[in-house]
Amino acid sequence: MENKNIRFSLVKISTDQFAIISNSFKIGEAVNLKTGLQFGADKASKLISVKASFQFEQKTIPFLIVEASCFFKIEPNDWNGFVQEGEIVVPKSIITHFSMLTVGTVRGILHTKTEGTNFNGFVIPTINVTELVTSDVRM
Repeated sequence: MENKNIRFSLVKISTDQFAIISNSFKIGEAVNLKTGLQFGADKASKLISVKASFQFEQKTIPFLIVEASCFFKIEPNDWNGFVQEGEIVVPKSIITHFSMLTVGTVRGILHTKTEGTNFNGFVIPTINVTELVTSDVRM
């Protein structure tokens, strides 16, 4: 099943977590970025959710955290193609596409939430989502 064959719409965005912990940030220290993706399915509503989380940290201590979810409504006929033996199986190409959309959304949320602060220079870099999503997702 390819992306072009799946009819969907982005129906909801939620900012699940946002925090600036300014006293944990030390100018001049190396910054690491932790990245995470989580997936969910709501069979009754025919929704697939992707949650992307990013944590900027120094010496494993977070100073900037952003986490948001995007909810994708799948057309009923296309949803049926996801159902396999009672499980929802979203093909890698589709979940990768949804993940890229979600990462871009979180990037915008981070920019908006830090605008006018000293933390606005911390940007979620371009991410090769295909390295994070390595197979179909079963839920």
